[in-house]
Amino acid sequence: MSNQHDVDKVVLAYSGGLDTSIILRWLEETYGCEVVTFTANLGQGEELEPARAKAMAMGVSEIYIEDLREEFVRDYVFPMFRANAVYEGEYLLGTSIARPLIAKRLVEIAAETGADAISHGATGKGNDQVRFELGAYALNPDIRIIAPWREWDLGSRQSLLDYAEKHGIPVEMKRGTKSPYSMDANLLHISYEGGPLEDPWNEPASEMWRWTASPESAPNEATYLDLAYERGDIVAIDGTSMSPARVLAHLNEVGGANGVGRIDIVENRYVGMKSRGAYETPGGTIMLKAHRAIESLTLDRGVAHLKDELMPRYAEVIYNGYWFSPERQMLQVAIDHSQAFVNGRVRLRLYKGNVEVVGRQSDDTLFDEAIATFEEDGGAYDQADAEGFIRLNALRLRTAARRAARG
Repeated sequence: MSNQHDVDKVVLAYSGGLDTSIILRWLEETYGCEVVTFTANLGQGEELEPARAKAMAMGVSEIYIEDLREEFVRDYVFPMFRANAVYEGEYLLGTSIARPLIAKRLVEIAAETGADAISHGATGKGNDQVRFELGAYALNPDIRIIAPWREWDLGSRQSLLDYAEKHGIPVEMKRGTKSPYSMDANLLHISYEGGPLEDPWNEPASEMWRWTASPESAPNEATYLDLAYERGDIVAIDGTSMSPARVLAHLNEVGGANGVGRIDIVENRYVGMKSRGAYETPGGTIMLKAHRAIESLTLDRGVAHLKDELMPRYAEVIYNGYWFSPERQMLQVAIDHSQAFVNGRVRLRLYKGNVEVVGRQSDDTLFDEAIATFEEDGGAYDQADAEGFIRLNALRLRTAARRAARG
C-alpha cells in the first residue's frame, strides 16, 4: 500500500451493502481520501435510493446513481447476442457483459470529478476484478485502481463485522431470511454461487430460484411470441415496438413465467479455478434461440458457419474481460456486418421450460421453396448434377481406402 498520500479522491463502485460500505470507510481511513460513490441501475430489480441514503449518512458529498439499463442492453447485450455468444456451451455471459459498462462509467466519473483513482469490491479470487480492471485500463491506461480485497487483512466475515462495529457502519442482520448464496443480478440474468452450491453434487434448492417458475408449476398452456428483427436486433414483440431494455424486460417476464432459462454449471474461471454456479437467464435464452432461427433463413452458409467458428473465441474474450480489446472490436465489425440482412419475424412457443421455434419469415430470406421442394421444381435444380459433385468429393476418400486395402 505505497504512495497512499498521493490519493486525494477515489470513485468507488458502491452497492450500499455491507462490503462496499466497509470499503468506503476503509478507503477514507487508509488513504485519507475523499470517496465518490457510483451506483448503477442495470436492471437488478433493487431500489437504489437506500444506497444514496447510506452514502449520505457516511458523509459522501458526491453521489452518482445512474439508470444505465438502455445503454446496457443496446450497446452491450444486443451486440453480444448478434454473435450468439455462449461460454463453454451453456453460459450466456450475464455477469461478464455488465462489467465493462461499470468500468467505463468509473473511468468517466473519475475524469469528471478529478479523482486520482477508482475502486471496486471484487475479491481476489474471482473474474470480476479482471473484468473491471482490464476495462478501466483499456479506456485510461494511466488510471489508478485500488482493490481493497487484495490489500486489506479483513479476510473473514467476522473481521468485516468487527470492522463495521468499530467504525459505526450499520449492519442489517435479517436473521432467518438472508440468502446463503452470493448473488449478482442485472437485466440479463441473476446468478447464484457459494453456500450449498459449493458442492457440485448438491441440487439447487427449489426456493433459491427467484425469476423463473419451475417447469412443473409453469402454465399448462403454451405461450406464443412473435419477435420482429432488424439487422439482428429485436425491435418489436407481438407487433409492439419496444426499446432494447424493454424487449429484454418483457422476455424475462414471459420466459420466467414459463420456466425458461435455468442452468446449473461448473465453469472454468479466467483466474484458473473451476466454480459452480446457477443462473436464470429467461430473456437471453429466448433471444439466443430466436436469433439463430432468423439467421437460419437469412445468413449465407459460409457466413453462418464462420460465425459459429468465431463464436467460442468471441465468448471467451468477453468472459475474460476483454470487451474493449482490439480483438473484440475486430470481431464485432465482422459480426455486425453479417447482420445486414438479418431481418424478419420469428414465432416461438414457450412451454414448461422449453423454447420452440414454430415459424420464421423474412423478406431477405435465402430459403427458396422452388429449389427446396420435394415436388417438381421446374428445372431449378438438376439432380443429375449431384453425381459429379459426389464423385469429386469422394476422390480423396477412395484413394485413401485403396491405400488401406494395399496395406
